[in-house]
Amino acid sequence: MKTAVSVPDDLFRMAEAAARRLRVSRSQLYATAISEFLNRHQSSAVTQRLNEVYSRRPAKVDTALHRAQLKSLEKDSW
Repeated sequence: MKTAVSVPDDLFRMAEAAARRLRVSRSQLYATAISEFLNRHQSSAVTQRLNEVYSRRPAKVDTALHRAQLKSLEKDSW
């Protein structure tokens, strides 16, 4: 589908240079960029929704297991 969008001049020039460097058409560059943007935000939306669902009720974790988990974190070198 054809569409028209407005982008700042500097961004347009950078996109043109990137398309030439990558040897893809401008349309392909924009389609790829939009697809990656949407995929990233879709993943973020799923994570956000899961966080909302799980934040409604705290998880019931065995007290001894919780202490063991916290203790193991102290030894881990992040």
